[in-house]
Amino acid sequence: MGFHRVVRAASIPAACLAWVLTCCLAMPAAAIGLLRDPDIEMSLTRLSAPILQAAGLNPKRVRVLVVNDGALNAFVVDNQTIFLNYGLINRVESARAVQAVIAHEAAHIANGHIARRMANLKSARTVAGLGLALAVAAAAAGAGGDAATGLAFGTSSSALRSFLAHTRAEEASADQSAGRYLRSAGINPEGLVELHEIFRGQEVLSQGRQDPYMRSHPLTSDRIRAARAYVAANGNDAPPSASDSYWYARMRGKLTAFTRSPSWTLRQARSEPYADVRHMREAVAHHLNSNMPAAVQAIDAAIAQRPDDAYYWDLKGQILLESRQTSAAVAAYARAARGAPSEPLILGAYGRALLADGQPKAALKQLEAARARDFRDARVLRDLGQAYAETGQPGMASLAVAERYALQGRLKDAGYHAQRAVGLLPRGSPAWQRADDVLVAAEQFEKRR
Repeated sequence: MGFHRVVRAASIPAACLAWVLTCCLAMPAAAIGLLRDPDIEMSLTRLSAPILQAAGLNPKRVRVLVVNDGALNAFVVDNQTIFLNYGLINRVESARAVQAVIAHEAAHIANGHIARRMANLKSARTVAGLGLALAVAAAAAGAGGDAATGLAFGTSSSALRSFLAHTRAEEASADQSAGRYLRSAGINPEGLVELHEIFRGQEVLSQGRQDPYMRSHPLTSDRIRAARAYVAANGNDAPPSASDSYWYARMRGKLTAFTRSPSWTLRQARSEPYADVRHMREAVAHHLNSNMPAAVQAIDAAIAQRPDDAYYWDLKGQILLESRQTSAAVAAYARAARGAPSEPLILGAYGRALLADGQPKAALKQLEAARARDFRDARVLRDLGQAYAETGQPGMASLAVAERYALQGRLKDAGYHAQRAVGLLPRGSPAWQRADDVLVAAEQFEKRR
């Protein structure tokens, strides 16, 4: 698993704002990453869609992303992204408990809690924390088919905790709304009780020993009693969804395979009820053990169960590419791209494999398609820079490098490459205008230093 550390922002000016506030206030930074994988995110989309619809939110606009942190935590920092720590996903033991987390965080969005807290921010430290948090919320990039490629964002832990802190009234409101969303979506609300039970006993611990979710989501015995009362009043007889159970097992199986030891995964996979998921988990474990033949055999067994599954072909491509079997990886990614032609993470990985296989022109087509669907993918921008350079387009190569540095918060480097791109690209062209935007942002950043 490779983790790529960058500062993400919704726009170049937002990146500048976050960077300037951090530098000027000399706030301590802590690196936190996102684990990006198309299969995991697709599974979370399936699990969250009915809940978001029940909350009046658009499932196509609100995404659920996984944070590279083993602590038990979940949070929202804007109206379009719900963040779940992989530690929380690994800890819960049912689809309905994961959906309860999503429902609770969706309630903070639907009930306007984020907007109210944004309006009430007063201190410069909190504003700085918010600016950086919003940069995180925009993070949608990652490493193509890599099952766990991290994007780091810098933030002040104290400011962010202040921003994420909920009032007890907000928490009660979010719990009540979450229960309604789950019931409306036909999901057993017992998941709320299961979720709260995980944190039982946290209140008696010192703050330093409490899980982050406990500190940002004040949990009391009253909340557990309220959840139980809601279930008692509204029933817990909603049958489990076979589809939800499968996608939960698949998402959690892949996530644990990449975040736990291979030996643990191989032991646990023996009891996996879904044959394809069992083979997938084994494939990841063997891959992490650098046993390519066993990994390929296992992923082929998963594919035999679901021959048209683009995401299993994507994993096979990753295994082969990271084992330096570039031609075979290209073939696997081609199958994945045919099955999921609109998935930017898969398209980016396909382009990366083509580039590694010495096919820069073919790679450029896939990488440009990936960028068109997710223009904030720093790794795609890196590969685009190489593809443009190898196809004799130095101006576009400089632009890609400039945009990548800008997204990483390296405005000085971004300005240097943007200046070069402005001099090479046709004046007034769309690419020239993009380069000029980066250059202007970099110049403004330098003036504020």
